[in-house]
This record gives sequence, C-alpha cells and structure tokens, in this order.
Amino acid sequence: MLAPLYVDAAGELHMVFTKRRDDLKRHPGEISFPGGRRDPEDADLTATALREAHEEIGLPPEAVEIVGALPPTPTFVTNYAVYPFVGLIEPGFAWELADDEVAYVLEFPLEAVRAAHGMRRLVRRGVPFRTDTYELGDHLIWGATARMVADLLARLPAGG
Repeated sequence: MLAPLYVDAAGELHMVFTKRRDDLKRHPGEISFPGGRRDPEDADLTATALREAHEEIGLPPEAVEIVGALPPTPTFVTNYAVYPFVGLIEPGFAWELADDEVAYVLEFPLEAVRAAHGMRRLVRRGVPFRTDTYELGDHLIWGATARMVADLLARLPAGG
C-alpha cells in the first residue's frame, strides 16, 4: 500500500486517498490508500505498492519518492497484513482511475485529517468494535486505513 503525500504551493502537506467503488467484493465503498496484493513478478512489497498505485490511480512509479514505511497493519475482518509505504509526489497530478476499482481520489490537507480524528463504535459483519476514525465532510476513514493514518500522523510534526 502506498500513502502518497505532497506539499502544495503554500507549503502545506496533503494526503491522497482513494474511495473504493461501492460494488466491490472486498472493502466496498471504503476510503483507503492505493494498494493491493503482491503479484509474483513484484520484486518486493515496495514494488507492489508502486505498481498498485499506478494501476489504481495512474501514478507512475518514477513519480514517487519512497521516504519510509509504516509498521504492518492488520485488517481484522479480512485477516490481511497491510504493508504501507510513504511516498512523496508532486502536487497537481492528473489522476487516471481504474474505473473497475476506484470511484474517485480524495486529497486532504494533513492538518485537516489530524483535526478530524475521533473514536467511534462501528459494526461490520455483525462484529462491534471501537476504532480510530477521521471524519472529513461526508467521508469517513476508519479501520486499518485509520490506524495507518494514526501511525503516520504520530511521525509527522503538527503543522507540518
């Protein structure tokens, strides 16, 4: 999984997410970073993150500067381990969406994401749980993506 970040002209850091299509079998309608499963031809998990970002939102691997990795994040409902990588990109990218997977791209200022944090009780597949959430307008980031966001925000200074 790739957590793309960019700095706008005013020097403000932004986070890039995808809104998954509502008709997908896995994680329908959820907000996530671009990513997916490792293919046999991927040299490593960084290559997987870059390939998936290219496939899902048209972000060429050469347009990403990998600046770090976050700890593997488990998904409780589907029992996956997600390996997030953090990459810097240029602002103003013209996204090319994989129409069969991505509904649209969301770009949020990092400080708006930080300010949107809360805890909420959700129920998925009949299982209640309490999770970090980030509510930005009509968009709710929760679950594994919210845990990745929390990990990333903990490593970035406020106001940065």
